[in-house]
Amino acid sequence: MLAPNADPDTASAVVAGVLRDVAKREAAVSFREIKARSRAMPPTRDARAALLRGGCGVIAEIKLSSPVFGPTGVARGDIADVARAIEEGGAHLIACQTERLRFDGSLQDMRLAREAVELPMVCRDVIVDPYQIHEARCYGADMVPLQVGILEEARLSALLDRAESLGMVVMAEVRTPEEADRALKVGASVIAVNSWTFDTNDLHRGAFAEIAPGLPSEVIKISLGGVQTPRDLIDAAACGADAVLAAEAIMSGDNVRAATRALAAAGQHPACPSRR
Repeated sequence: MLAPNADPDTASAVVAGVLRDVAKREAAVSFREIKARSRAMPPTRDARAALLRGGCGVIAEIKLSSPVFGPTGVARGDIADVARAIEEGGAHLIACQTERLRFDGSLQDMRLAREAVELPMVCRDVIVDPYQIHEARCYGADMVPLQVGILEEARLSALLDRAESLGMVVMAEVRTPEEADRALKVGASVIAVNSWTFDTNDLHRGAFAEIAPGLPSEVIKISLGGVQTPRDLIDAAACGADAVLAAEAIMSGDNVRAATRALAAAGQHPACPSRR
């Protein structure tokens, strides 16, 4: 399952933990049942259109904690209010961190956020099993990530096809030019360059500027990680970002709406290229 260049210790530990959790959930709700439920869901919200609304869009991520920064100060009971504040602040999409092992997230968090707003919802998790694709759809995901660096090609391609068959958009997360090439090979049309390493949680701020110029013009490009200020967003847009995913810049302050609005306004600055 792991890609050849994945760090065997860290990646294997994370994947093993994810698969243990999946097995527990599948024991309660069978794969057959979760597939049926996912295919009976209402249509997805149009994440692709939201990414291309004009300027450089903001994907605001809701999370309760992170292995780097610790607790964000957002409580589970606040998730619906936080989602509404993000929507009012002008974000194009909302991401919700659902990974339990490292981020204390849950799929129920994403459901709460999606029910509170009209924006498309991005599930932020380590997805390695087909069960998770159907499960994410059942809880309201309109876009799902696939970590290119930890998936071998056949699994990556199969998961991408399965997600798209349910009407979801796949965000292929890459960290190197080689991973970007692998994402393109399996047909990914939305690529997020993640500036955070998967194994050590180090930040490489130049990752997007190094990788994005080599991507085809038709690919939707997302800068993920390291966007703290409006200036950071404008810099990412100048390198070709159609959108940025921001978490701490929005979650760490006292006013989620104002923090989102500051980034969203920067994304509509004339200096930000637009596909429209």
